[in-house]
Amino acid sequence: MPALPWSEIDTVLLDMDGTLLDLHYDNHFWLEHLPQRYAELRGVSPAEAEQALHTLFASNAGKLTWYCLDYWSAELQVSLRELKRETAHLIAMRPGADTFLAALRDAGKRVILITNAHRDSLTLKLERIELAPYFERLISSHDYGYAKEHQGFWDALRADTGFDPTRSLFIDDTLPILRSAAAFGVKHLLGVREPDSHKGPKNTEEFAAVEHYQELLHGLA
Repeated sequence: MPALPWSEIDTVLLDMDGTLLDLHYDNHFWLEHLPQRYAELRGVSPAEAEQALHTLFASNAGKLTWYCLDYWSAELQVSLRELKRETAHLIAMRPGADTFLAALRDAGKRVILITNAHRDSLTLKLERIELAPYFERLISSHDYGYAKEHQGFWDALRADTGFDPTRSLFIDDTLPILRSAAAFGVKHLLGVREPDSHKGPKNTEEFAAVEHYQELLHGLA
């Protein structure tokens, strides 16, 4: 990956899950733990639980509801907050992310977390991983009423923070979100090669990708 033009970057926008934190926690929760616990709590078979959840997941993909614990708790009639705590021991930082964050801070860059995670999910992760000190702001898309896939999110982010998209770097592991940022005019964009440590590398298509955070440090100081 070519060195980033750090002299042209004032603001660094960072996703959380799959970018700074290992996506294994979230994938395990939504694809394994939740179906298992839903089957137990509702008295249905694992196959019935998986089918019911698959249908609901498909109908909410890319929408703010997909990321909303309040929505899923009401829809499934279970406490998502409690269930997510059952697997909280799996929450982990991606290798080198903390070193990268410290280097950004030391270089005087403006650093903002932008996540689709619900505020309760964000709070749970901040209890396990010390992220907050590295950031000027911790923004959930729920604050704006739009998921990052939607142009309304980016309009709200610029109105709220005054960031200049032409002098910003955004790193995210989700291709539709990166494409939404590109459509808004964010100039510097990076995907993530291996957001889930248990699933191996992914194809980031038209986007260059972070493989090791160490490789982003060249020229940052």
